Amino acid sequence: MSIKEQIKSIRKSLPDDVTLIAVSKTHGNELIMDAYAQGVRDFGENKVQELCAKAEQLPKEIQWHMIGHLQSNKVKYIAPFIHLIHSVDSLKLLKEINKQALANQRIVDVLLQIYIAKEETKFGLSYDECTDLLANPELKLLKNINIRGLMAIASFSDDKTLVSNEFLNLRQFYEVLKQKMPNDFNILCMGMSNDWELAIKAGSNMVRIGSHIFGKRNYN
Repeated sequence: MSIKEQIKSIRKSLPDDVTLIAVSKTHGNELIMDAYAQGVRDFGENKVQELCAKAEQLPKEIQWHMIGHLQSNKVKYIAPFIHLIHSVDSLKLLKEINKQALANQRIVDVLLQIYIAKEETKFGLSYDECTDLLANPELKLLKNINIRGLMAIASFSDDKTLVSNEFLNLRQFYEVLKQKMPNDFNILCMGMSNDWELAIKAGSNMVRIGSHIFGKRNYN
């Protein structure tokens, strides 16, 4: 299927209130522009260097999402333009984002990454660590960041019950936090090419889909 057909197919199953992030990492500008021509405006990248290069070359209307693990020393490169940082997992990183956002006279939106998978390789905060972070008085001093919600990656597994339960547990945690947070704490980002339909059933309102749009990643 072409990119146009893939996007059309995904949108048929995508509720109106769910944001589609086209994960364009490793894919060239031509393919991104094919998706852009279909009305996609949110694109996800996981490497700062690649993200900055694409942001420079492609339409300014694109909203760029940093979806990969972000090192503090790289924040300054994306702070001038980034739409949403998905992968925040420490107070140290929040402080650096705040510092660089202030330097650029911006408020940068972020998601806290929660560790929900049964795998050792994923990043993220535990539920307890997230609760402690949000209760930390130092957070109130960071005026140039805006915590918009939570993000998580489920176990890479064929066990749909396992994956669904991971998503449902996160949804439950998100709903509890939502009662205590400002009104714009309203993003629950979960679901990728292999499990986005399960994620939407569990309450996700932002999904990140790469290979189902662009095909296999190009690591050359």
